[in-house]
Amino acid sequence: MARKKSKSEKNKNSKESSKKKNKKSEKDEGMLIWNLEEHVAQALLALLFFVLAVFFTLSYFEQAGIAGEHAFSLFERLLGYGYFLLPLSMFILSINFLRKLKVNFAVSSGAGITLFMISGLGLINIATDSKGGVIGNLVSDPLLPLFDLYVTFVLLAAMMILSFVLLFDLKLSSIDFNSLKFWKKDEEDKDYLAASIAHPAGAEQAERAMAEEERKNAEKSTKEEGRPEKPSGGILSGLVGKQNKDKELDIDSKLSIDTSRLGAPFTPPPLKLLTKDSGKPSVGDVKTNANVIKRTLSNFGIDVEMDEVSVGPTVTRYALKPAEGVKLSRIEGLQKEIQAALAAKSIRIEAPIPGKSLVGIEVPNISKATVGLASLFSDPAFAQSDNPLLVALGRNLSGEAEFADFGKMPHLLVAGATGAGKSVTVHMLIASLLYRNSPENLRFIMVDPKRVELTPYNDIPHLLTPVIKNAKKAILALKWAAKEMERRYDILESYRVQNIDSYHKNILEPAIKDIEKKRKNKDSEEVEDELPESMPYIVIVIDELADIMSAYPKELEAAIVRLAQMSRAVGIHLILSTQRPDVRVITGLIKANIPSRIALQVSSQIDSRTIIDKAGAERLLGKGDMLYQGGEMAKPARIQSGFVTEEEIKRVVDWLIKHYSGQLPDTIDLDSETRENNTDSIFSSVVADESSEEDEKFEEAKQTVMEAGRASTSYLQRKLGVGYSRAAKLIDMLEEQGIIGPQNGSKPREVLAKGEESEEDSSESYEENTEEDNQKGLSEEDL
Repeated sequence: MARKKSKSEKNKNSKESSKKKNKKSEKDEGMLIWNLEEHVAQALLALLFFVLAVFFTLSYFEQAGIAGEHAFSLFERLLGYGYFLLPLSMFILSINFLRKLKVNFAVSSGAGITLFMISGLGLINIATDSKGGVIGNLVSDPLLPLFDLYVTFVLLAAMMILSFVLLFDLKLSSIDFNSLKFWKKDEEDKDYLAASIAHPAGAEQAERAMAEEERKNAEKSTKEEGRPEKPSGGILSGLVGKQNKDKELDIDSKLSIDTSRLGAPFTPPPLKLLTKDSGKPSVGDVKTNANVIKRTLSNFGIDVEMDEVSVGPTVTRYALKPAEGVKLSRIEGLQKEIQAALAAKSIRIEAPIPGKSLVGIEVPNISKATVGLASLFSDPAFAQSDNPLLVALGRNLSGEAEFADFGKMPHLLVAGATGAGKSVTVHMLIASLLYRNSPENLRFIMVDPKRVELTPYNDIPHLLTPVIKNAKKAILALKWAAKEMERRYDILESYRVQNIDSYHKNILEPAIKDIEKKRKNKDSEEVEDELPESMPYIVIVIDELADIMSAYPKELEAAIVRLAQMSRAVGIHLILSTQRPDVRVITGLIKANIPSRIALQVSSQIDSRTIIDKAGAERLLGKGDMLYQGGEMAKPARIQSGFVTEEEIKRVVDWLIKHYSGQLPDTIDLDSETRENNTDSIFSSVVADESSEEDEKFEEAKQTVMEAGRASTSYLQRKLGVGYSRAAKLIDMLEEQGIIGPQNGSKPREVLAKGEESEEDSSESYEENTEEDNQKGLSEEDL
């Protein structure tokens, strides 16, 4: 018994001693030389070896004083012709200690420089017939009798190569072993082999490091087992459609979205009218790319640990965790170097990833996957939501579907260069709203100066007016929307509710329920008279903001800002798009009142900052690759927009027209020919106000030109304080009334009706004005 006990005690003591040794070795691995801060010790040692290198170099040229003379005589005797290896070794150590300063690295550097000196002096001694000094003779003299000349040379050359491996931390994992047919080892074997060579401690230390890494990965996967809807966090996580593939509805099934406020649930168009996701993203060798990123950063002295890899439809994001003390700006500054190492046409670095202590490097996929609207709309987050203003945005970097509440945006700006996918993105937003709302619940005002993008929607029942193609009608429509906004605020004030959602929930829906109860005893017409106004949502879509801005810059900006500031509470929302992200189009006032923006690919960083106030959009890949900046988001999110074809739009439009024929709601008429017949509508009141304002200006303009005796557009602009378009219109009206004569080239128009002021005085007054215009290079014809 005593013998067994002593044996067990010995085993216990040996285990405890081994644990202590392991803890001590782990502690020694992370300990810094002299227990100083790493950057201080790095600078100190690097500077020390640099000074020694300079000292030994100057000693050779007899420029280092008495100390240099003694040092040169000593080392010349020891090294002979190999003296030049001494300052070279000091330079190498100086550079090495600028890279790292762990204890194991210092040992490997010391061993490497020793092998370098020994092998170098031995080779020099052989090549120069015993001129390698005392140390050279000690190295080569015992080897030559044993191995002869050639084997000794090979042996010393091998020692020289090994010294470079130790000095520069070379790893065999940088070699593409997969290209060698006779090498069939796994990637882990290569990492193990490289770690064994790089660390003098041997394979035992490498094995412990790999075991620790496997333990961490196992813990991470165990923690994430309770969240099946999110990526596992391992390599190749976040494949397209992986999270929601099993939850998506079949394409032949029908959506049943209850967003109608006026009775029966709304039945949206069938999903089979749209296409699903197509294609699979090809990312190449993920492990190789991760190793390339890690090695490239390591070459510049930045140690990182590679984390999860998320594969999206367009790009793959490699997440990495930098070592403590590494500035993220250093990683961002190496963007071009990483791009060159990966041979990628464009990369984007997100430092840090929002909500994580990681840095993301987004690398384009070799081949992209197409995101179909059918797959987005069949996602449970969209199909099972009762939010009428939920819109699809696309898929994120993990392949998950992304949606946004348009009511909380509450307005959206879409901008990007030509061909970046702006129009397709706008179609996706419109289709999202059409699939969620009946015409009684949502109405559109669409403005399409280009005449080809939004005209396919011309006959859908959701339109308040046919698609507007004229810039002037667009301004009138925005003014109508402003009047409608004021009217709706009066209604909300009378019912004492704060917004349209509260009105629908607390006023309209209870009224509908009461009416349904009364229908059993009352006539349907009497019941309908008691129903409060439905107050549908109104979405105004302007496809090309720049075209209208060039014609009516002040009027358009004022109308947009007016609506953007106040229309959210009454259910009026804006979707603005432009392919000219210029400060003259996207003005400061517009940006201040539209916090939600989508930036597609642009040509320069300036354009990116104009849209989202940040760089990054210039590195997008086009074809729907976008950065979405929500009003509540600190940093934009990269999303691949859904793709919708012209045929899909036509199928959806035809279905809506067929199923709502004979049920078209009331519309507004912006045509000048029918304005007089719409005196009871709100829009007519806007037109009447506009006409009366023009009549007042007309009388003032008439009196002004009669007193002056001459007429020009610029003169009326200055005298009446109106814009150019208003002044030009007044000139046309004065000509129609016979007050002024027709246009006569660059000469001023003649006033046919004279005022009380003398013609001579008026001529002098006008000549001063026209002379000022001519100095600016503007003729009457140009104006």
